[in-house]
Amino acid sequence: MKSLGMISPAVAFLIVSFSLGELGDGLNIFQGIYLVTVGWNEGAVGTALSMMGFTALIVQTVAGDWVDKTSIDRRVFLSAASILTALSASAIFFVQGNSQHGLIYVSKVIEGIASSFIVPCLSALVLANFGPRHFDAIMASNALWGHIGSVVSAFLAGLIAYFMYPNIKLCFLVIAASALLAVFFIGFLPEGDKLMGRGFMGKHALDKFGHVEQLVEENGNDEALVEQTCNKKIDDERKASSYWEVISDTRCYILCVSGFFFHFANANVLLVLGELMDSNDAEDDAPSRSAIPLIGGAIVLAQLTMAIATWVGDKLTQQGIGRKPLFLAGIMTLPIRCALIIYWKDAGNIYLLLTQILDGLGGGFFGLLHPFLVADITFGTGRFNVVMGLTASCFGLGATLSNFIGQHIVENFGHVVSLKCSLLLSLIPILIFGCFMPETLGNRGSTKLSEKKESNIHGDSYVELVE
Repeated sequence: MKSLGMISPAVAFLIVSFSLGELGDGLNIFQGIYLVTVGWNEGAVGTALSMMGFTALIVQTVAGDWVDKTSIDRRVFLSAASILTALSASAIFFVQGNSQHGLIYVSKVIEGIASSFIVPCLSALVLANFGPRHFDAIMASNALWGHIGSVVSAFLAGLIAYFMYPNIKLCFLVIAASALLAVFFIGFLPEGDKLMGRGFMGKHALDKFGHVEQLVEENGNDEALVEQTCNKKIDDERKASSYWEVISDTRCYILCVSGFFFHFANANVLLVLGELMDSNDAEDDAPSRSAIPLIGGAIVLAQLTMAIATWVGDKLTQQGIGRKPLFLAGIMTLPIRCALIIYWKDAGNIYLLLTQILDGLGGGFFGLLHPFLVADITFGTGRFNVVMGLTASCFGLGATLSNFIGQHIVENFGHVVSLKCSLLLSLIPILIFGCFMPETLGNRGSTKLSEKKESNIHGDSYVELVE
C-alpha cells in the first residue's frame, strides 16, 4: 500500500483524524434512543451499548502489542478498522421492533475490536513518520481535528435524529460517510519507519511541513543517541524491552491508576447529567425526543471545549510547560464539575449544560497528554503501542465500572449521592498523580528503560526531543 502523495502528510493526518473523530462512540447514545423507541427495554439497551466497551477493554492491550510487532502495513489495519466500525454501526438498520438482539450484540463486539486498533495504528503511523521530535505537534493537531469531527458528527446526527424522530435511522449514515472519507485519505498517509513507529529511534523523520530531517545530525551532540543510531549493531538497536520491564516502570502504573480513577469518577457523570436535564423537562410527553437536542448540545459543547483545550495545551507544551501541570489541570476540573451539577441540579437545563465546559477542559487536556506521556515513558523500549493499549484498557475499565456502579447508586440512592461519590473518587487521581508522578517532559529518546530508571534516581536528564 503506497502513499498517494498528493497532499502533505500532516494535512493527510489532519483529514483522517477529522474523519475518525466522526466515527467516535458519541453516536452510541443516539443508537440507545432509537432502540428504546422501537421497543427495547433499558436493560437490553444498556447491555448492547456496554458490549463495545467490554470488548475494547479486553482487546486494547493485545491490539497495541499487535500493532507494535506486525509486519503488515499499519494503514491496512486502520482502513479495516474504519470499515468494520461503519458496518457494525449500520447493523441498526436491520432492527425492526424488539428483536435482532443478537445482531446488535455481535455488531457491538465487532465495533469494540475494530475501535481498539484505531488509536494505536494512528499513533504508530504518526511516530513512524514524524519521530519523537514532531510527534507532539502532529498528535495535538490530530486530537484537535478529531474533536472537530466529533462536533460535526454529533451536530448532524442530532439534527437528523430530532427531525426524523422516531425513525432516526438515517442519522447513522453519518458514520458510513465518515468511514469512506477516512479510508480514502488513509491512502495519502506515508507508511514511515515501521520500527520507529513502535518506539525505536530512527535515522530519518519528517517535520510538520513534510521535509525530511536527519535525526542523528540534529541530535549529534547527544552521546546516547549517537551511540544508538550509529555505533550499535542493528540487532542491539532493535531489541525491545521485556513487557515486565515496561509495565513495572513506576510512571506507567501511576498513569494507569490515575487514569482508571479519573474515568471511574467521570464516565457516569454525563449519564446523571442527562437524566437530570430530562427530569427538568416535565412538560414534554416524549422525553426521548426532548432529550435529543439536550444530549446533542452536551456532546457538541464538550467537544468544542475539548478542541479549544487541545489547542491551548499544544501551545503551552510548545512553550515548555510540563506534562504534569497540564494533566493535573485536566483532572482537577472533575470535582468542580460534580460540585456545580449538585448545586445547580434544580436551576434549569442551561446551567447543567454549562458544566460540560469543564468536561471538555478535562477531556481535552487528558486526551492530549495521554499519548505524550506514553511516548515519554516508552520511547526506546519498542513497546509504545503496548502501553497505549494497556493504559486505554485501564481507562476503559474505570469508565465501565463507573457506568455500572454509578447507575445502581442512582437507582437505589438517587442522583445526588451518585454525584457525591464521583466527586470523592475524583480526588484520588489528583492526589496520586500530583504526589507520585515525576515530570516526563524531555525524557524522550533513551534506548533502554533501565537507563531511564537509573537517570531518574541520580537526577540525570535526557536529551530533549520536544520542540
